[in-house]
Amino acid sequence: MTELSKTGAAVGEPVAGSPAPSAFLEVRDLKVHFPTDDGLVKSVDGLSFSLEKGKTLGIVGESGSGKSVTSLGILGLHTAGQYGARRARISGEIWLGGKELLGADPTDVRKMRGREMAMIFQDPLSALHPYYSIGKQITEAYRVHNDVDRKTARKRAIEMLDRVGIPQPDKRVDSYPHEFSGGMRQRAMIAMALVNNPELLIADEPTTALDVTVQAQILDLIRDLQKEFGSAVIMITHDLGVVAEMADELLVMYGGRCVERGTAEKVFYEPQHPYTWGLLGSMPRIDREETERLIPVKGSPPSLINLPSGCAFNPRCPYADIPKDQITRRERPELRLVADGHYSACHMAQDERTRIWTEEIAPKL
Repeated sequence: MTELSKTGAAVGEPVAGSPAPSAFLEVRDLKVHFPTDDGLVKSVDGLSFSLEKGKTLGIVGESGSGKSVTSLGILGLHTAGQYGARRARISGEIWLGGKELLGADPTDVRKMRGREMAMIFQDPLSALHPYYSIGKQITEAYRVHNDVDRKTARKRAIEMLDRVGIPQPDKRVDSYPHEFSGGMRQRAMIAMALVNNPELLIADEPTTALDVTVQAQILDLIRDLQKEFGSAVIMITHDLGVVAEMADELLVMYGGRCVERGTAEKVFYEPQHPYTWGLLGSMPRIDREETERLIPVKGSPPSLINLPSGCAFNPRCPYADIPKDQITRRERPELRLVADGHYSACHMAQDERTRIWTEEIAPKL
């Protein structure tokens, strides 16, 4: 399997036999596996999707479904020493702006990080260096990709801090991460990610551990900056309320694979996979009075070392026995087209899924 750290083709060199991508970002059959003493962890196991500039893709799923591993794979950040001492095994194709990244020289991919693609990490307190001021970290990110002096870079850092809503940016530029509140650290992280106007922005749980008021401010900020810079945005979260407000398209992950993909409207109002039904049922509603308790998804996420045979969701699925001949426990369902741009990986017949959603699930939500 192709390892990201191996020197392959130069960035932009086409992969033999692969058609040129039509979208700005195109991920094809991405697999990210980690060898461990207990076995091979298949964190991402055959994921494909595409994204256009100016659009937002929401990737949702429980912890351990492969969301963050996917984002780190796109950025080329799976290296030795992470998730144990062994190197990740990565295969597939990742095309960004017509350039193929997995087979490229890591040095070339490193030059693209921060300039053409950037990431807002889940925990800014651990992502930001505690020994350096916020301004120094932003100016360093800017000078890596721009031949400017320190004064010009500092001016740019102050400009970005002001743009993301940091009060008194000319003074706070010399503050350290521990001197910022959680919301301000997240804003500083966004400023650092956007300082070079990247074409792709990946936000990994950008509102985790923030109060609801600050969450709304951060989401509004990302949306406004996306309009300003025209970036493609990947929003990774387990909070469906976040992607309901932000995403144009949704990708639902379970056990390292995509189980449903489509426009946000289709996935929210006409979902075609029992796992998506479970996620929607566990989401609180504030637009009407709740008369019953939330419906949790029973059971626990599967081990990525020893996935269940057949459909990975079958041990938790209340409808696993509807398809005959135990097919849900024998064969892994493939992602199939349900409607225009809407895909689902489920063994149940489409008319049966539609009936269950319409008659049994939707009325309870």
